[in-house]
Amino acid sequence: MTTKLRLPGRPDEITLPDLLARNAAEHGGLPALSWREGPGWTTLSWSEARRTVGVLAAGYAALGVERGDHVLMMMANRPEHWLSDLALVHLGAVPVTVYGTSAPEQTAHIARHSRARVAVVEGARELARWEPLLADPDVPLERLVVAEAADAGAHLTYGSLYASGARTFRSDAFEKGRREARPEDPLTVVYTSGTTGDPKGVRLTHRNLMLQTVRLDRHVDLPEHAEHICYLPFAHIAERVLGIYLPLLRAAHVRLCADPAAVAGVVRELRPVQFFGVPRVWEKLAASVRAVLAQLPRERREAIEAANDIARARAAHRERGEEVPPAVETAYAVAKERVLDPLLVPAGLDRLVWTASATAPMPLDVVRFWAGWGITVMDAWGLTETSGVCTVNSADGFRLGSVGRPIEGLELRLAEDGEILTRGATVFGGYLRPDGTVEDASDAEGWFPTGDIGRLDEDGYLWLTDRKKELIITSNGKNVSPALVENTVKEHPLIGQALVHGDGRSYLVALLVLDPELAPAWAAAHGIDAATPAELAAHPAVAREIARAVEAANARLNRTEQIKRYRLLTEEWGPASGELTPTLKLRRKVVREKYGALIEELYADPYADPYAPEASA
Repeated sequence: MTTKLRLPGRPDEITLPDLLARNAAEHGGLPALSWREGPGWTTLSWSEARRTVGVLAAGYAALGVERGDHVLMMMANRPEHWLSDLALVHLGAVPVTVYGTSAPEQTAHIARHSRARVAVVEGARELARWEPLLADPDVPLERLVVAEAADAGAHLTYGSLYASGARTFRSDAFEKGRREARPEDPLTVVYTSGTTGDPKGVRLTHRNLMLQTVRLDRHVDLPEHAEHICYLPFAHIAERVLGIYLPLLRAAHVRLCADPAAVAGVVRELRPVQFFGVPRVWEKLAASVRAVLAQLPRERREAIEAANDIARARAAHRERGEEVPPAVETAYAVAKERVLDPLLVPAGLDRLVWTASATAPMPLDVVRFWAGWGITVMDAWGLTETSGVCTVNSADGFRLGSVGRPIEGLELRLAEDGEILTRGATVFGGYLRPDGTVEDASDAEGWFPTGDIGRLDEDGYLWLTDRKKELIITSNGKNVSPALVENTVKEHPLIGQALVHGDGRSYLVALLVLDPELAPAWAAAHGIDAATPAELAAHPAVAREIARAVEAANARLNRTEQIKRYRLLTEEWGPASGELTPTLKLRRKVVREKYGALIEELYADPYADPYAPEASA
């Protein structure tokens, strides 16, 4: 069911402050925001949330934040972040969240590029990265606000900022800010990595994101005011839409989970009716269920497998748009009650009515696995530049393995090379320039090239087949520029070429090639006698130096970009052997195919990935 709540205006004319005002006036007693405090939850109602936002807006105004200012934030999913985001919007300022895993160079780039004078950070860990920027003459940053008072030192604390706002708050000034907000005003800037490795600022307006939420809501079949477990970072467009903008539209209840590693426990406790997870989360959950099943007696496993078959048969009818035969529906109801739910209840998954994934294509075997439990994971596709979702599967139409059909008002077209082009009011106006202007990224007819390759079937469902851009999207939903990682590790003289792989995986691996000219010179300078590249690569001193090179590169990269395993090769890649184009550009597909078995070996060891799902997935 889509929301039946009154909109305070036409979808293309409303702003986020309009929705907050409506929620406080018409749904003021309903829970808006909850977060863990000690053993229990602290909750703000919608009226309390709006009052708190007003006080914070006054505090930020007293700090000197003005309309049009960018304000950076590096915090986990905690109330200070969510409430500050809305407070800044009420001032006409532009909240910009920075990933907590960003490398120092990336953080500095965003601080310079955004021209932000104020940043709000969580605690000591973040201060260590942000304090040096205050002394950088190229960075306009002037003030830091610190959420954890014990770590603030001489910096302004969030508590002090709130107290300042409480002293200076005026309801007429707050209302004036709401009235002055315009649909064409920027609502946020989301920085995403470009193919060159430098983060790009995607400016999204109220109109972009209000239309996105209204249209997406029509595909989300949920009870009114449903809870949303908010655990992905707000630097990701998916959580911005699902954890801020869509709950404002639906007057829903946001449950903040500051530690993504704790989300499974929160799901067990709350038994939500909706859940969004990047593919890696669904993979991990599936692995956990499979581990439990493996410990059960054979008779019990066989009963579960029979129930899974019934659930998948029911999903197949729905997928084809057919009415589920009464016999299948009855069998499914019995299987769910007697076999499936007793296993889903302890995991908190028994009440789910809407489940989704995006950011990277879901492995079909994982989708089919969950269909066997009556959980249809609706895969979607979109980009930051399109305000999130472009296409979506939904209860009234889905194809497992596809990424669905376009949302209302969004046009898709395939270029001659298969690249997906999109056009519509939810497509951004352009990339932010350092001087504050915007560089349009669409063509003269308004078509934006997404960089993804796909096909449309006869029913209008989109299937992703390749990626024109070279960005890697990990199974945790994080974008990685391979060129950035490769160029960083290639700065060491021993390494002449590199290919980083990790698309759809939870960590990166690399193929490294010894530089045929510099490596022998390095060896001679270090007293190493090796006649061939193979002998050189096998020398313990070279192996240690390569390990140090990778370690040094990783120190400059954020966690998602770091190389976890690698293999050193001795044969240089070139045009003659096919790995390079005539203009010496890397043919990634050729390298991946040629060394496919070697790459699989780097992922084959079940103990090779020491990392749980990313803490800021």
